[in-house]
Amino acid sequence: MSNSSSREEDRDKESPGSPSALDSRFNQTLRNVQGLLKGRSFPGKILITRRSEPPDQSVLLSPNTGRRYSESNNDHGEHGDRLTEEKLQNRGSADMNSSVNEAKSETMDSESTSKEIHNSKFTVGARSTDSARLMKFTKELSGPTVYLENLRQLAWSGVPPYLRPTVWRLLLGYAPSNSDRREGVLRRKRQEYLDCVAQHYDISDIDRTDEEINMLRQIGVDCPRTVPDVSFFQQIEVQKSLERILYIWAIRHPASGYVQGINDLATPFLVVFLSEYLEGSIDTWSMADLSPEKISNVEADCYWCLSKMLDGMQDHYTFAQPGIQRLVFKLKELVRRIDEPVSRHMEDQGLEFLQFAFRWFNCLLIREIPFHLVTRLWDTYLAEGDALPDFLVYIFASFLSTWSDKLQKLEFQEMVMFIQHLPTLNWSHVELEMVLSRAYMWHTMFNNSPSHLAS
Repeated sequence: MSNSSSREEDRDKESPGSPSALDSRFNQTLRNVQGLLKGRSFPGKILITRRSEPPDQSVLLSPNTGRRYSESNNDHGEHGDRLTEEKLQNRGSADMNSSVNEAKSETMDSESTSKEIHNSKFTVGARSTDSARLMKFTKELSGPTVYLENLRQLAWSGVPPYLRPTVWRLLLGYAPSNSDRREGVLRRKRQEYLDCVAQHYDISDIDRTDEEINMLRQIGVDCPRTVPDVSFFQQIEVQKSLERILYIWAIRHPASGYVQGINDLATPFLVVFLSEYLEGSIDTWSMADLSPEKISNVEADCYWCLSKMLDGMQDHYTFAQPGIQRLVFKLKELVRRIDEPVSRHMEDQGLEFLQFAFRWFNCLLIREIPFHLVTRLWDTYLAEGDALPDFLVYIFASFLSTWSDKLQKLEFQEMVMFIQHLPTLNWSHVELEMVLSRAYMWHTMFNNSPSHLAS
């Protein structure tokens, strides 16, 4: 209780946007992350140890820090790395003991959790471009069989851009973990996609049902609207590739068919698999530079990976989208527990979570953050595997808490406008990593203690 009071007093002394307030908030989150559990259950009931390095914790920069998108330039800055490491290495055992005590109090009376936190060790985080992490990825991928639990552990905190296509295929189960079978399976699945295009897309409207015609027309309307602030997606060739991928997916998933929002979910896959053939910044890419065979391979990989990902969220896109509605309710309950002031203020103003969070779950935040950060976010998404839907609740709660102080000062109409146009345009990887680290911390504390959320 005394720790909580002192933190509130510190916040009162500092303006929300001041450097000291930002640094204080960062340090508080970092101290909490130091005490995270090392154990984590992944799909298939495999217990692995979460990375000894937590997600990147660079010095918190101003939200006004700009960054231009480039798949080939995914680092956060060597200078920031050195500053971070110096701060962490100088923090000393006193901060470690403080973090353990705070983590214990945050998890309330969960004795077993407290013991795990007390025994856990904090190691300076290494990002996806560090040589040590590159060596770990190379080692995992070079063997005759890839151990997916190890790959998930590494991928959670970021994948080197040039390895991302291979890692994503493996994490989603599209490419087999056995290296001897991989090439043959990919060749067969790509041919299967081509056959589907010939059978369902490259035909006359005379051979389609009215429902299929309407569905294709809606996809054709949505594709030009996809990621409108990135010029690459305005290329006609890109939009036609998206149209084929989405139409084939809808035809082969009649329980849901095409749902607006799925067009956004195809874009990270398209960019990642194109990066195997196109170099430099996405601003300079042109689909016209690729042969039909390469375009077909990219589309096939996008289609199968999109299918694998959505297989774990089928009820998110069926009639009335019950899966999303269920997660929105969980998000509301979680925010009520971890940030009661903003929860109460939103309730007093009559703002329902469905009014803004439905889009977050439907498009997985693609419309809320700069596109150059999306693939990094999706590294964590795909590393979560079948556990992703539940973990999304914690990511979105962390995302919302970023704006807690601001939201509490706004009335209903102002809140709606603010949430619809969140000031993330100039976000860098630093802000995203903060969101992910908070999400991991809260997931560790609450996911196996649902009664805490109900209190």
